[in-house]
Amino acid sequence: MSSPCDPRHAPAGDVGAALMMIDSRLKAVYDGRTGTDPEQQALIDQFAASLGPKGVDDVLDGACTLIYMFMRWLRLAYEDHGKDVIACVVPNLVATMRMMPRSVRPEAIPTMAGLLIAAGTGLSPSLWRQQYGYWTEDEMTALEATAFLLAEHINRLTDDHDFATRLISEALARSDEA
Repeated sequence: MSSPCDPRHAPAGDVGAALMMIDSRLKAVYDGRTGTDPEQQALIDQFAASLGPKGVDDVLDGACTLIYMFMRWLRLAYEDHGKDVIACVVPNLVATMRMMPRSVRPEAIPTMAGLLIAAGTGLSPSLWRQQYGYWTEDEMTALEATAFLLAEHINRLTDDHDFATRLISEALARSDEA
C-alpha cells in the first residue's frame, strides 16, 4: 500500500539553494568561526527576501529533500554495519539540538525528530510535515539546523569536510543528465 508521504509524491524544492545555505554554515564551522558572521547573515537574509513566498517554500522543500537524502545515505551506511539509523542518529541529533536553545527552540525539537524518523523510514519529510499545517518560524531555523547537523554527522563519519555537499552535488548532477 502506497503512503501519502511517499517521496515520489513530494516536491524536491530548491535543493541547490538549501545545499548552498548548509554548505556555507559547514564552511564557517570548519574555518573555526563561531556565531553567525553578520555579513554572511545579511547575504542570507537578502537572498531569502528575494525569494518571495513560493521561493521560500521551495527552499523549505529543498531542505527536506536534503534531510531525506542524508538519512537515506546514513540508513544504508548504518545497515552495512548491522545498525539502525534511527537508533544511531536521532537520539544524538535531538541531544545536540537540546544544547542549542538559542538556535533551536525546544518546541521545534519534536517536529525535527519526526522529520528524521520519517526520512529514516523512507517517507518524505516535507509531506510528513505538511499534514500538520504550515511551517512556523521557529521550525524554519530548526530545519536548517537539522540539515546542517546531518551533513556534519556524515562528514564526521567519512572524515571528509566536503563529503555531504559532494554527495548531494553529484546526485544533482546525475539527475540533470537523466
